[in-house]
Amino acid sequence: MEPLIFQPSEPFTIGVELEIQLLDPVTLDLTLQAPKLLEKVEPALQGQIKAEFIQSMVEICTPVCQNMTEAADNLSFLGKHLEALASECGCVLFASSLHPYARISDRKISPGTRYSEIMEDLQLAGRRMITQALHVHIGLPDQHTAIQVCDAIRPYLPLFLALTTSSPFFDNEDTGFHSYRSNLFPCLPRTGIPDTLGNWDNFQKLVLILNQATLLNGIKEIWWDVRPHPDFGTIEIRICDLPSNFNQIISMVALIQALVVKLAGSRTHDFPAREIMMHNKWNAARYGLDGTFINAHPGRHFTFRKGTQDLLDSLSPQIKELGTEKYLKPINEIIDHGTSADRQKKLYAQHGDFREMIYTMQREFWK
Repeated sequence: MEPLIFQPSEPFTIGVELEIQLLDPVTLDLTLQAPKLLEKVEPALQGQIKAEFIQSMVEICTPVCQNMTEAADNLSFLGKHLEALASECGCVLFASSLHPYARISDRKISPGTRYSEIMEDLQLAGRRMITQALHVHIGLPDQHTAIQVCDAIRPYLPLFLALTTSSPFFDNEDTGFHSYRSNLFPCLPRTGIPDTLGNWDNFQKLVLILNQATLLNGIKEIWWDVRPHPDFGTIEIRICDLPSNFNQIISMVALIQALVVKLAGSRTHDFPAREIMMHNKWNAARYGLDGTFINAHPGRHFTFRKGTQDLLDSLSPQIKELGTEKYLKPINEIIDHGTSADRQKKLYAQHGDFREMIYTMQREFWK
């Protein structure tokens, strides 16, 4: 394995990745239209609308964005362009981390040696991974800062999950969870909240050991909830479910950016025990915003709603510095009215029909 070289980025630039479901417009089942759709992507956008693990989903990737305005504009353009391509291919889009009644037998892996090798390794655990997510990259100037922020942001990851839950149903069942996607990932290797990395040498040695043992190359198959990304010069937040509303997606990106700015500028950080962080993550997945968040420093616990409000209050200087106040307003709406998972549960309770639920969620995406 070649040494991991961190490619410095302009501090606090933004990159966003969205994994989107492709559905049949009549049945609203997952449909294997990604190869057909991707053939229609013009060359200039082929790096921004890409294949993903299974053929019933595609990925949107923004270019490097200097600020939240650029990020919002790029995501809006790519999302609407993808809608038009989907319509040409006879399918529709759905933003959620799990389809409520898809069967794993219906999925088909995308072409490519890498995906085939991953599936051969993961077996049933991989076949169950018909999930979608929101990933956020924030640029950092050097490897030291990347490790510092990666370690320091871990206690906040369960808050991000609680704010984005969108996978309450799986295989025609109400799972009882707000994020059942989070329950599928522990079956995979190299996932979850990582241990404290400490410094770049420790990180590089760990990746080297994992690569040698698994015949991997680099960090592509290290699927931690947060990871430094040397090739892009970023820290990548991977814990989030995919919100089902565009403005809520944008608000989460702005929240993450503001927190990274704060952590990058702090000299000291307190790390709670990993057991506490994992407890918080489970509660976020199970109960969403009503779950119990343990703040180990100063040793209190409260709901994720209050934890989110406290976080927003603490980030006020960074939000003002970045000029992103308007992008964060939907966070308050999430606190007051709930996430996609809450909305899905409410709609299904009203109609008893997953298709009606999906139709309604689709209509609300751009609102």
